[in-house]
Amino acid sequence: MLGRVWGFLYSKYFRFWLKWILRLLTGKCELQRLLGGAEAGARRTLRVGNGGAGAAREPRGRRVLRNAVHVEEAEVEKCVRDVMKEKKIEQKDTGFKTNLHMSLLQISGYKKLYLNVENLRKVPYDSENEEHEEQLIELWNLLMPHEDLKARISKQWCDIGFQGDDPKTDFRGMGLLGLVNLVYFSKHYTYEARKILSRSNHPKLGYSYAIVGINLTEMAYSLLKNGALKAHLYNVVCGLPEMEHFHQFYCYLVYEFDKFWFEEEPESIMHFNQYREKFHEKIKGLLLDYSVVLTIQD
Repeated sequence: MLGRVWGFLYSKYFRFWLKWILRLLTGKCELQRLLGGAEAGARRTLRVGNGGAGAAREPRGRRVLRNAVHVEEAEVEKCVRDVMKEKKIEQKDTGFKTNLHMSLLQISGYKKLYLNVENLRKVPYDSENEEHEEQLIELWNLLMPHEDLKARISKQWCDIGFQGDDPKTDFRGMGLLGLVNLVYFSKHYTYEARKILSRSNHPKLGYSYAIVGINLTEMAYSLLKNGALKAHLYNVVCGLPEMEHFHQFYCYLVYEFDKFWFEEEPESIMHFNQYREKFHEKIKGLLLDYSVVLTIQD
């Protein structure tokens, strides 16, 4: 009860006067202090993003920041100027200008990345599409370089962890995104991909490599969609998070899930959902750390 009362009094009265006193003492507004004090990356950008929350109830200065955190990439430069003008910050304060510009790029880039990922997910695998077919065959060649695929529809697909004779049916949930991720990992981490495929054929602890890979695409997608990937991506890239960074995070999930699976030693593949959720909770916990960077370590 006392905590709620204090929270109300602080937000309604004390916060304004505290900010006013700090501005008198430092000669800087709250946003200047934030951008000058917080380290680059998630800690800074998340605070800038949160600074625009609930701004409809705030003075015009806060509303300008709220609008800024919702702009597109092309409008970032103008928004930085608008914020500086409204906050009466001199244009020669290049440190503030650079830091705010970087944070707004990260915020707008995250939103754009989600839209790009979502658009790729919505593309169904089409066996009549030559590009789709080429990517599927590329996946086979990357993982099974010493074995020719005898036919497009073949039991051989089960050797790399698909469920049946035709892999296209396994991409229904994640669309083309599932295939693109599998190919990306196999192309950029070929040694690791082949090693994990080999481990997935373990007589007791084996699992369906491709199916699990598609499942991990869904995990990466959901973490991006609900905003859980913000801290990681803001720490990884100084500017615009792009599709490459999403693929890299997916690669981390594949690499770490394989280790996790063998460390846990599940009773059988029938318990996959249970261990998948346990792994998901582990990753969500790691992503709560503002300093988090989840990448495959060489």
